[in-house]
Order: sequence, then structure tokens, then C-alpha cells
Amino acid sequence: MAKLLINYTPFETRVALVENGQLVEFYVERPSEKGLVGNIYKGRVVRVVPGINSAFLDLGLSRTAFLFGDDIMPSCEIDWGKEGIMMTNLHEVLKEGQEILVQVIKEPLGNKGARVSTNLTLPGHYLVFLPYMNRIGISRKIKNEKERARLKQIVENLRPEGTGWIIRTAAADCSEEELVTEMNFLLCLWNEIKEKAEKAKAPALIYEELNIALRAIRDLFNKEITSIIVDDKEFYQETKSFLEKYFPNLAPYVELYQGQEDLFVVHGIQLDVKKLLSRKVWLKSGGFIVIEPCEAFTAIDVNTGRFTGSKELEDTVFKINLEAAEEIAYQLRLRNIGGLIIIDFIDMEEPEHQEMVLQTLKEALKKDKAKNSFLPISPFGILQMTRERKRDSLYQVFYETCPLCHGEGKIKSKKTIYYEMLRRLMKMGPHVKNKKVQIEIHPGLSEVIGEEINYLEDLEKKYGFTTVLKQNKEFMPYEYKFHILNE
Repeated sequence: MAKLLINYTPFETRVALVENGQLVEFYVERPSEKGLVGNIYKGRVVRVVPGINSAFLDLGLSRTAFLFGDDIMPSCEIDWGKEGIMMTNLHEVLKEGQEILVQVIKEPLGNKGARVSTNLTLPGHYLVFLPYMNRIGISRKIKNEKERARLKQIVENLRPEGTGWIIRTAAADCSEEELVTEMNFLLCLWNEIKEKAEKAKAPALIYEELNIALRAIRDLFNKEITSIIVDDKEFYQETKSFLEKYFPNLAPYVELYQGQEDLFVVHGIQLDVKKLLSRKVWLKSGGFIVIEPCEAFTAIDVNTGRFTGSKELEDTVFKINLEAAEEIAYQLRLRNIGGLIIIDFIDMEEPEHQEMVLQTLKEALKKDKAKNSFLPISPFGILQMTRERKRDSLYQVFYETCPLCHGEGKIKSKKTIYYEMLRRLMKMGPHVKNKKVQIEIHPGLSEVIGEEINYLEDLEKKYGFTTVLKQNKEFMPYEYKFHILNE
């Protein structure tokens, strides 16, 4: 049993997927920080770089977008049948100043611009329309061969000649009528996009992806979800109207919550950002995992903690790793962690134990819609995996770079700051003889200076100046300033 909870305010929309009373996926969208993935732009080629088979495009955004050679062709993640995927040399097909239609497939990250593709996709609930393809793909999560054949045949009979379609997991057991309705909607949408693109001059936004609530309903809704609950009357009406028009089979599931208490609290969901993104996550056994997002990857460390087990060490380690594998899968999905992920499991001697831990992790990730891939656990207990990253993780939504440590995670110790200050005074010494130097400091530095005031007094005697300490609560802990006072 599952529910989709949608909390709407003018400044922020929050969507929670709750399965059996547990929060498993959580998304936030703010109008001022709305994502770009799914948007279609008419862009202008700014530069083509043959050496890396890439091009930079002006989409009218603050940074140029990045088009890689592979992204001008369809994705290899879908089962397209016997036909292969060809590599394209961009410098042979694109020229500077050329205008092309592209879709954002990855959000801008750090100093990198958005990543775009010319392989446009228009997703529905059951189908994904690929205007430039002439193939039918089907989700690998639909296992039943008869159902796969049935769905492929229906789409083959319905699709206009020369069009491409992906049959999504949600299409399993759906009727032909439902597929017809959605296919017609996506074809009409594509005609509107083409008409707008023909009239627009690059750079221009041609199509904007749905808001987070409608996108979540479209992409997450499955047979386990019993209700979609919205807590704002106006937003509920807008959502209901949209679904009745474009996804009529989903509209009956939408409900309006009119209670006074917070929607999430009523459904047993406590959203504390600090706890939600806690660095340390305890396991029921007493062990714990540590999650560290880094620039190039996310590191996850598994530890025994308070768990000692009742048998041999190998048995203890195996049990903790099994529990950790399930929790890691849950945390990746909940926090929306993508990219390269390095997991340091506790070392296991038995190869079959390693394989069982890996299979446990894979099984736990089956409900996760994000694509993933794995390498075997190394002899050092390290597992390398990737998880599809399209949109920002919750870290990027809720956190910003610390103004004290600038993302380093550490700041200089008080002693380091004090000694740094003394070295600067040594350089100033010959120039401030017989003068009074006021040193403005953060209050936190006073204790360290007091403990080792003799170093400062020695400098005063050596160079013949005097100092006055002035505390400034407005200073950062690492800040200090020198002022030469006029006598």
C-alpha cells in the first residue's frame, strides 16, 4: 500500500511517496530554483570541439549547455532489439551558429552547464514518445513475455509511421484504449512543440516540463498507490483538471486534504532536514553507515558499531553487511543520490557472502526507478556502482556551501589562526616600533590567546610595540584585523 502526498505552498512544493507508512522518496521544487530537465529549447551552436566530440549551445541560460556526441543518438539503456547504436562525430553535422532543437537531460552542476540531447523524449504515464526514432522499446522491468509481445503489437498497430515509442513499466496490463488516449495526447503535444519551434528564434524555451507534483504523479504512480493527496484547494483543482484532460485514468485517485494539521505529520512523516540527511545512519542491529557526498562520487562506509553478534566474526560481518545493503538502497532512493557511488562494506572472507550482499543490494533497488549498474565487490570489500542522476539530490536542494569552510568541511583551528596572526606581527614588527596595535578578533579566539599570551608578549618586547585585543562578535571565527592606533 502506498500514497503520494503533495504539500503545496506558493514558495515550495513538496512531494512524498510513502510505502507502508515509510517515506521512500521525497522531492522539493521551488519556483525560484525550478529544474531544467525535460525542458526543450531551440538552441544556437556556440562552439564545436572535435577533440572531445562535443558542442556548446546557447539556450538563453546563464551558462552554455553541453552536447556530447553520444547524446545526439538514442540511449542504450532501452531494449531496442537487434539494431545497434551508432556514434556521431558532431563536427560533421553541426556548425557554429546553427540552430537546433535540444532537450535538457541533466541539470547544471557546479560550474558545469546543463547537458542536452537532440534525442527528444515526451513522457506519458504508459508511453514515452521519441519523435525522431523509428523503433519500439519496452521496459525491461516488464518480465512476462506474453505481456511484452501484447504491448509491442498494440503500439506497432497504433503508431504513426516513422515514430518511436518506449513502453513504460506502468503499461503492464493496461488496455488498448488507455494506450490510444495517451498516444494521441503525446502526438498533439509534439505538433504544438513543432509549431512553436518553427516560429521561435534561438535561443528560446519551446517546452517546459511539468511541475514536480504532476511529474511525480506521471512517473511514480503504480498499482500499489491507493491515493494522491493534495493539501491546497486551488492546486488540487488545477491538478485534477490537468489529469482529467491528459491522464484521465489517474484523476479519480486525487483527493483534497482539508485538515488543519500538517499533511505529512497526519500520515506519520516527520521531515527534519538534519535527520533526513544525517551523515551517520544507524542500523537496527547496532551497526551504522556513514554517507559522505564528495565532488566526484558519494562514499558510503559500513561499520560494526555496537553490534557484536553471537557467533564468529564472519557471521557478524555478514549480517551487518546484509542489513547495510538494504539501508543503503533505501537512502540512495530517499536522498536521490546519483552518479558514482563507492561502498566500503566490512571485509568478508567468504565469496558467497559477498555475492549475497551484492544481490541483496540489487534486490532492494528494484523499486527504484533510477537506472543503476554494479561491479563485483573487490577483495578489499569495496563495491562500485552508479545510479542515474538527472535532477538535484536533496543535499543540493537543502544545503549550500558553508561560508566558513567553503565546502572543505573543516576550518582552521583556533591555535592555527593565533599562530598565523603572530607570524604576521613578526613581519610587521620592525615597522610598528613604539606604536600601539589593536587586534580585532572573534571572541572564540580569546581563550587560546590567553593560554599562550607569552608568545604575544615576547613579540611586544622584541619589537617595542604594544597590543590591544578587541572582540568583535560580527567576525567569522577565522577573521582578525590589525589597526595602528594614533597615540
